[in-house]
Amino acid sequence: MDVHASYEQWLRDFAQDEDTVKDLQAIAGDEKEIEDRFYTELSFGTAGMRGVLGAGMNRMNRYNVRRATKGLAKYLLQNPEEARHGVVIAYDSRRCSAVFARDTALVLCQEGVPAYLFDALRPVPVLSYAVRHLHAIAGVVITASHNPPQYNGYKVYGEDGAQLGPEAADGVTRFIRATAYTDCVLMDEDEAKARGLLHIIGNKEVDDDYIAQVKTLCIQPELMAKEGANLSIVYTPLHGSGNVPVRRILKEIGITNVAVVKEQELPDPNFSTIKVPNPEDPGAFTLAIKLANEVGANVIFATDPDCDRLGVAVRDKDGDFQLLTGNQIGCVLLHYILSTKQKNGTLPKNGAAVKSIVSTSLANRICESYGVTMFETLTGFKFIGEKIQQFQDTGDYTFLFGFEESYGFLSSTFVRDKDGVNASLLIAEVAAACKAEGITLYDRVQEIFAKYGYFVEKVVSKTLPGKDGLTRMKEIMKELRANPPKEIGGMKVTAVRDYLKGIRAVEGKEEPTGLPASDVLYFELEGGCWVCVRPSGTEPKIKLYVNSNARDKEEAQRLNETLRQASEALMA
Repeated sequence: MDVHASYEQWLRDFAQDEDTVKDLQAIAGDEKEIEDRFYTELSFGTAGMRGVLGAGMNRMNRYNVRRATKGLAKYLLQNPEEARHGVVIAYDSRRCSAVFARDTALVLCQEGVPAYLFDALRPVPVLSYAVRHLHAIAGVVITASHNPPQYNGYKVYGEDGAQLGPEAADGVTRFIRATAYTDCVLMDEDEAKARGLLHIIGNKEVDDDYIAQVKTLCIQPELMAKEGANLSIVYTPLHGSGNVPVRRILKEIGITNVAVVKEQELPDPNFSTIKVPNPEDPGAFTLAIKLANEVGANVIFATDPDCDRLGVAVRDKDGDFQLLTGNQIGCVLLHYILSTKQKNGTLPKNGAAVKSIVSTSLANRICESYGVTMFETLTGFKFIGEKIQQFQDTGDYTFLFGFEESYGFLSSTFVRDKDGVNASLLIAEVAAACKAEGITLYDRVQEIFAKYGYFVEKVVSKTLPGKDGLTRMKEIMKELRANPPKEIGGMKVTAVRDYLKGIRAVEGKEEPTGLPASDVLYFELEGGCWVCVRPSGTEPKIKLYVNSNARDKEEAQRLNETLRQASEALMA
């Protein structure tokens, strides 16, 4: 079916939906927009679905949500006994999130799968915890994480509380593709409740248990009891779901001096105070820095709308606020966990940490110095979740910490996705430990660099929207595979990892990477530097990761800039 036929089909199929018809009629005659909305279906993968809101096959709307949900239900009903355990559903503050969550619940009920729907917005980590806590078979979160306000998404979790792996995602996809949009029916809400299929989760059923568990992650509770009241923190939930749980956990571990950015405290689907609700973006901290200067705080926390990511800003020696990168936050937390546990005699001999392949190699050096094994996974926290389960199943390793450079951190095993509440507790504890020593968090970062070497990381994202963009991304990856560079920026390529082929080529020999297939190319360079190229799994972007290290800051930065320019030229 061509794009125009699909466009007309939607007008007929959803003629009773005034909003959908109005949206479609508004693009009549706009050939490019019609093509973009109907040339393909919104893809479903290990990260679920994510896209711009609007009518059409390639847009986030309630019909794509219903279709994905029926596909998920059919997948789960391959084992009816397990499907009876039900699906937990959470949502954040984005446009249509509550509507999409309700539709998800009522489609599941119509298919005979019990649904556990939260009564208000909840963070991703609470959903992950709830799946395990309620012994559900799966979970769904309606969120587009840190994307701009015109986006929303649909993430699916397995019974382990982690996002679906590739095999399960492929299985759900097959059922989605076999489902017609018009075959997705909602059960009446009252009927669903009367039949015991729809359960509304109130504010005590899961939250209290989750917070109690997170509190156990505090490594030095006696330190927090002593120093917590002396800390001054500014926090912004960026209009999202972190407002209640982050403030609660900080209060319960003894931090009473927390100032919240009032303009960003309450849910706002338009995220009207910021360009994007992303703690990686310096603009997200503008109001928080203003407040911190007013109240004299030295540390700022920011969580994204679904509260799975945490950004941190700290005062430097000149009194100015500096944003820590995701890699720096990860390494500060890792160093604190390992050094503190070693000091108090609780560091296990089989300790393990996990990070994504595109995260800093500084973490490897930290682990080596404490005799802890570092494991690397593909990008996507689900793979870190898989490692946690593997460690528990075999008993070979004890999980201590996992992180991704994209501001995702986790030190628990009862949650299987990145956790902004967990991370807030930990970074507050590090800040308290630094205060007790008479130093700042910024000083701690500099100490780590002085000990292990100065590491600089740069991520460059090139947006390639639409059908042409998808083609261009494939062309870039195909060309780099066909003609891999021998050197980048004057630095010799010592090995090439092609994760799609599953091989690492070095000096004419090939060895397996040991990781699942993924469209990623990783170029190892002399001196421990590296460059990685991968298309994003959730956005129309191709991402370039450039990592360099040296004994001093200036040399590491110079190397990074040289590598960045040379790498961008390669992609062009």
